[in-house]
Amino acid sequence: MENMEVFDVPGKGRGLRATKEMWAGDVLFAEPSFAAVVFDSLAEQVCHNCFRRQPKLHRCGQCKFAQYCNRTCQRAAWEEHKQECAAIKAYGKVPNENIRLAARILWCLDKDGGVMSDNQLTSLDALENHISDMLEDDLKDLKIDIHNFLDYWPHNSRQHKVEEISHLLGVINCNGFSMSDQRGLNAVGVGLFPNLCLYVAAIKVLVFVLSFSQTAVNTLFHTQRRIELRALGKISAGEELTVAYVDFLNVSADRRRLLKEQYFFDCTCKHCTEHIKDDLMMAVKEVDGKKPPEDEVKELTEYSLKMLEKIEKARTEANYHEVVKTCRECLEKQEPVLADTHIYMLRVLSTASEVTAYLQFTEESAGYARKMVDGYMKLYYPNNAALGMATMRAGVTHWQAGLIEVAHSMICKAYAILMVTHGPTHPITKDLEAMRTQTEMELRLFHQNEYVYHSMREAALKNQPMSMRAEPVEEGIKNLFRRK
Repeated sequence: MENMEVFDVPGKGRGLRATKEMWAGDVLFAEPSFAAVVFDSLAEQVCHNCFRRQPKLHRCGQCKFAQYCNRTCQRAAWEEHKQECAAIKAYGKVPNENIRLAARILWCLDKDGGVMSDNQLTSLDALENHISDMLEDDLKDLKIDIHNFLDYWPHNSRQHKVEEISHLLGVINCNGFSMSDQRGLNAVGVGLFPNLCLYVAAIKVLVFVLSFSQTAVNTLFHTQRRIELRALGKISAGEELTVAYVDFLNVSADRRRLLKEQYFFDCTCKHCTEHIKDDLMMAVKEVDGKKPPEDEVKELTEYSLKMLEKIEKARTEANYHEVVKTCRECLEKQEPVLADTHIYMLRVLSTASEVTAYLQFTEESAGYARKMVDGYMKLYYPNNAALGMATMRAGVTHWQAGLIEVAHSMICKAYAILMVTHGPTHPITKDLEAMRTQTEMELRLFHQNEYVYHSMREAALKNQPMSMRAEPVEEGIKNLFRRK
């Protein structure tokens, strides 16, 4: 923790500040998970040691639950898994991910005498659980988890008070972080990062969304079992460090509501209190200096919200042709009235681009993607992971549509952003570097002889050297702060 220190903020509690000058892309903090588990829904698709997605996994012969890439991963995981293995066998079934994670944490603490890490800045008792802020339904779920935990916890292990278990489950609920797969694209598990919990808790009343300021700290990204915080811009020595909880592409009132509901604090950052860029997010088109009538805008806004619900329902049901049909109808009504930065239209464009790419309507998808990225660039601040990921996907979509000039430009822009937000060794950045090299070669060939380029491209498409993800899914990169 040589790059930062804990300090008291008058009237706000503890915070963290830089102890030396940092620049965009510098790693301020890195930490392995204290304990982590795979999500219940992905238990048979992801290795329980390295969190990689694999088509074929080897199951633990004892508990019949844990899955591993190979013997190497199984042996590496045994120290963590052996008590869990015996507990699952004795319990006769597998408890949910929160209970499994809580048990792993307690086994580690019992073994190490309460020490959470070598560079420990906090104790488990000092972490916030926010049980007093929970809604009634969440409290009911918590009580069920406590009851099931007590049934699951082995009698031959050290026994813990109900208050300790309740506190730990509360900590996991509000301080657990998603673990990504080997590509860094999708959340596959949840883990606890002790010092990072202090970091988050220390700035809850001060939090900025990560891309609001070029001196903000990037949201947390992790490869397998390691998590990093990277600077998005120049940070001066002594400057307070801030981090994002929710995506910026919500008007300030919605962001504050989400933060209050999910993370139990009132955001007082400049961008929320001064409603910065809210006007752009709800902007309408002006023709010859005239705006459309307010009644028309209000009616279209209500229509857009209904259509977004309909689109999400169809996507959840994997009815992708219905998704495309609804998006087309919605955009036909939105585009004459709403500005290109209006968040409701951007949400429709994002879904339309992703689903049409999956259905291989490549030219249509490229058109949607380009409009989406143009809007994002006016709203997001330059070094933003969500902007980088969207630009990367748009670049790939343009490549698939044969629009090599735009594709190369977008991939280069995405690479520049993700070099800051993810770093040069992250799998996504490496993929982008390979894409950049490939599109640069193709662009040279295109400029030399378009006919030869298109002929070679048609042949290359059979091998699909670039590909979008297999099926449209919710973006994981925006919501790395994990909720139950």
